[in-house]
Amino acid sequence: MPPKGEKLLVHVSNFRPVKRVDDVVHMFKNLRRRLPVRLLMIGDGPERQRIETICRQAEISESVEFIGKMTQPEDLVASCDLFVLPSESESFGLAALEAMACGVPVVSSNTGGLPEVNKHGVSGLLNDVGDVDAMADNAFAILADDATHQRYREGAFEEAKRFDVDLILPRYEALYDQVRSTVQA
Repeated sequence: MPPKGEKLLVHVSNFRPVKRVDDVVHMFKNLRRRLPVRLLMIGDGPERQRIETICRQAEISESVEFIGKMTQPEDLVASCDLFVLPSESESFGLAALEAMACGVPVVSSNTGGLPEVNKHGVSGLLNDVGDVDAMADNAFAILADDATHQRYREGAFEEAKRFDVDLILPRYEALYDQVRSTVQA
């Protein structure tokens, strides 16, 4: 647990513009006015230096830690309280699913495949792309009390189970067989 009972937020990405990492920073700055929080930024990419500069200019650098690339971030992610994914576009949202499999609720944008993975009100909360105020409000709603946070943790883990390979693989195989049968006919 972070010092002073702070809640720990995490963002994992390749720091490209489509990931809207500056939205993570602005949401975090808004949230920390209401709640003691820290932010872990895992990953690297073309936007990282600019994001570090934004953190310094916003005078929040002491509460943000840039970890860099990790090949297996799941242990670190599992120790966090909330996963933040404000992407402009996500075809599926694998990073969110991986966080949920660790029992970490998600605050994400409502775009692409994210609503299929992150069930609003169950595993986390969805927001319009770029609405950092709503993201901060939703992060606060999840983290403000222990009972609510625990409910979202359990919901995240249960929702992640829907994507277990033992459930999904047979469905892909059946679809493949169906398509192959149709093509051969």
